[in-house]
Amino acid sequence: MVATSLVATSFSASIMAKDANLETLIQAAKKEGQVYSVGMPDSWANWKDTWADLKANYGLNHQDTDMSSAQEIAKFEAEKNNATADIGDVGFAFARVAVKKGVTQAYKPSTWDEIPTWAKDQDGHWALAYTGTIAFISNNNLVKQPPKSWQDILDGDYKVTVGDVGVAAQANNAVLAAAFANGGDESNLKPALKYFSKLAKQGRLSFTDPNIANLEKGEVEVAIMWDFNALNYRDKIDRERFSVSIPQDGSIISGYTTIINKYAKNPNSAKLAREYIFSDQGQINLAEGYARPIRSSITLPASVQAKLLPNEQYQNVHPVSDFKAWEKSARKLPRQWQENVLIHQQ
Repeated sequence: MVATSLVATSFSASIMAKDANLETLIQAAKKEGQVYSVGMPDSWANWKDTWADLKANYGLNHQDTDMSSAQEIAKFEAEKNNATADIGDVGFAFARVAVKKGVTQAYKPSTWDEIPTWAKDQDGHWALAYTGTIAFISNNNLVKQPPKSWQDILDGDYKVTVGDVGVAAQANNAVLAAAFANGGDESNLKPALKYFSKLAKQGRLSFTDPNIANLEKGEVEVAIMWDFNALNYRDKIDRERFSVSIPQDGSIISGYTTIINKYAKNPNSAKLAREYIFSDQGQINLAEGYARPIRSSITLPASVQAKLLPNEQYQNVHPVSDFKAWEKSARKLPRQWQENVLIHQQ
């Protein structure tokens, strides 16, 4: 409890020094006493430590319903004043969609100035808290030569799962990563669709959900996912049983942002959650879950740094630079995936 109190005192002191109004927010959040999230489960990017801190420091009870980025936005829009969720975590491409639909409310944390301009909405509706890079995770018991490139996968004989393309941000970014590696970009996903159609024609696309349970059961040979998820799953199951690597012929680095529901029943708790997520400890919590913090000023403990992949694996990764083009491509992707890839699945 002493350590928890020190964290709470340090956090409260640092933010109050920047903005005394935050003490009012803290008291308002304590009165609400709860925060309901979507798409922020304990196992994803180590959200569990942040929820535990918010409970221990501010008495906020928490409950999450896991769902995809698109489903989160749809839920906010459908429920409106009957909201059952206060805050969600969505992929970069979905942030502007949520704002356009008018289902978000703005809040700028006290560390706002430390967030890169490219990674935040100028009005405070969203801001990336952490980044992720598309990686491969392979079951070493099932795959003799774990792939280190997209070409390695084409040359292999194992099944590959990419998740729910057209719905989940992780799966969509896997497609974008394949596009970059094969000469495409945010506005041209054709090389990726051609790539995955080859796998489909070979009957090598798996529709098994690449979650930790299916990996542990041996139902996934190779999966394409964010590095923070792959590393987390590897270490939770068996570090020696799985290999994780960034595709060396090209990948994509992107991120996730919280969105606060415009109709939230516990808006102050949601804002305090965002505040904490961008605090020093909140950023370290995310890094504990293998998610690279957006605030570059954070010094990670050596034990946390050691969990991450070597920096040299990230030499050929591309940030999303043309957001409008990517948003447009992401909207078209569900139909294109069906027409160009799934139609060939054996």
